[in-house]
Amino acid sequence: MRITTSQPLEDRKRHGEHITLSLTYIGRNSDSNNGIGLARLLEQWRRNNEKSGVTSALVVNDNYFIQNIEGPRPLINEILVKLINEYSYLVPHLSEIEEIEERRWDGFLIKYLTSSAEDEAYTLKSFSAGADFNPYLMKSTQITSFLKVIFEDAVSNNS
Repeated sequence: MRITTSQPLEDRKRHGEHITLSLTYIGRNSDSNNGIGLARLLEQWRRNNEKSGVTSALVVNDNYFIQNIEGPRPLINEILVKLINEYSYLVPHLSEIEEIEERRWDGFLIKYLTSSAEDEAYTLKSFSAGADFNPYLMKSTQITSFLKVIFEDAVSNNS
């Protein structure tokens, strides 16, 4: 008698574990979720993502943020459900979700936008709504290009 303890390959792929998704969403920081509260929340997200093997790029300022997460389909689905159910006060808005062949991010990248000339150049280069960072005024394609511009140095340094 032979006992098999591992699942056949077809069963393991039943839920899409072999498919890598990229999910981009925008959100709004509440008054109660700025400063130390926001820093704690971001650190919690970083730890959870790191444990589960999800990579991420996050751009944040005092009022808004854009986050792109990448990982296996079941994990991204869980994160999306948690985002909607537990973090609805962030007013999350799904910008884009797509299957990807290769991850763009290595780890958990964070860029905090300030009023510096460099950060203003990022926003002016990526969308024409002025120098103020408000992702709710951006089109989906602008959000994607904005993340690429912001993190192109980090991505090229990893190559």
